[in-house]
Amino acid sequence: MVGLCRRGDRSVGQVAKDFELTETAVRDWVKQAGVDAGERNGLTSSEREELAALRRENRRLREDVDVLKRATAFFASMPK
Repeated sequence: MVGLCRRGDRSVGQVAKDFELTETAVRDWVKQAGVDAGERNGLTSSEREELAALRRENRRLREDVDVLKRATAFFASMPK
């Protein structure tokens, strides 16, 4: 689809209509292909995937720290 738009054979609107997609989705794909090819500024697809993975890991680690803080407080409050 991106190739069809880039070659100029069809407009973004025509490609979207032919494949029953929204124009916004096709435009986003064309834009992302430009970033991936180094033609535009922005995060590449692999950078986006890495960022998402790092955000998931960060969220998990924050949850782990929260559990450890609660466990520390619980055990610190127990009589000896």
